[in-house]
Amino acid sequence: MYHTTGTCFVQGQACVKGTEADQFKPEEAAQQLRAAMKGLGTDEWRIIRVLTDHTNQQRQVIKDTYKTSFGRDLIDDLKDDLGGNFLRLCVYLMLPEREFDARCLHYAIHNHQCDTLIDILATRTNSRIHGIRQIYEAVTVPGYTAPLVDLYQRDLDRDLDEYLLDVVGDFRRVLTGLAQGGRSEERTVDQAEVDKDVEELFKAGVGRLGTDEDVFTRILVTRSVPHLRDVFDAYHEKHQQQIEAAIEQEMSGNAKAAFLAIVRCVRDPLTHFATCFHETFKGPGTDDERLMQLIVSHSEVDLQDIADKYEGLFSRKLKQDIRGETSGDYRKLLMKIMDQAEEEE
Repeated sequence: MYHTTGTCFVQGQACVKGTEADQFKPEEAAQQLRAAMKGLGTDEWRIIRVLTDHTNQQRQVIKDTYKTSFGRDLIDDLKDDLGGNFLRLCVYLMLPEREFDARCLHYAIHNHQCDTLIDILATRTNSRIHGIRQIYEAVTVPGYTAPLVDLYQRDLDRDLDEYLLDVVGDFRRVLTGLAQGGRSEERTVDQAEVDKDVEELFKAGVGRLGTDEDVFTRILVTRSVPHLRDVFDAYHEKHQQQIEAAIEQEMSGNAKAAFLAIVRCVRDPLTHFATCFHETFKGPGTDDERLMQLIVSHSEVDLQDIADKYEGLFSRKLKQDIRGETSGDYRKLLMKIMDQAEEEE
């Protein structure tokens, strides 16, 4: 049985089935993939089965074995034989998790996808964010030819600032703060510090004319999860208002969305991510990029738990909604990932 660290900073570790260690045969899997793409035509279903029958960790071994066995790059071969969203999802599944996050972050920054920026930076653990920063300079994204140069530490912040110049400054500052990966990981809670933060949040928001967003940023971005849970409970008890209501009342736009995402992840991450999935289906079309990112991020962690929460919130099955919004081999791959999540439950 394999284990993987949760993507969200309030999650621990989750069990992942994949192919059991004593049954894992990377040479056979690599041969299956080569056979699926060799000659005339492509066996898309064979590719789907190999990718979804293995964990991300195992897929990295398969990718290396493929190159050793055939002297070919697996991702390059996938790009030669596949296309569209099916190709993108296959490539995402083949990426190590931190490289996947870094690519998604880069794509979101350059395409002003504020929801995705919040999904990543407001929910990842410190170590995950540090890993993203370490490889950010090495990442290229389909559709972009310019390499990312000198983007370790200071330059990720510069990217956030330069590419989001038209976004409200408060939101940029929240993202920059989150991108430092500096949230306290202290497990014990000092009640005096909780009471102090409760009063600071009140005085910075509802208790004054105008809002001091810097106070909200400092507290929500840097305090530990157990501390924030106690702050939110104490805030409600003392001021007879949930912190979410105060944020809704005092803020607007992407800054409000970022603060609410942090609060919701602290309180109930499954509800937050179920809502994120639901948002991908809103409007005239499906946000396939965000859907793929959510599926890949949670496929080996808590996807079925999110699906259960989704059904409870929206009286609809997540799997059915995904089926209704997608088509072709892209849909088949998504359905197989959802099937695997059900089996691992």
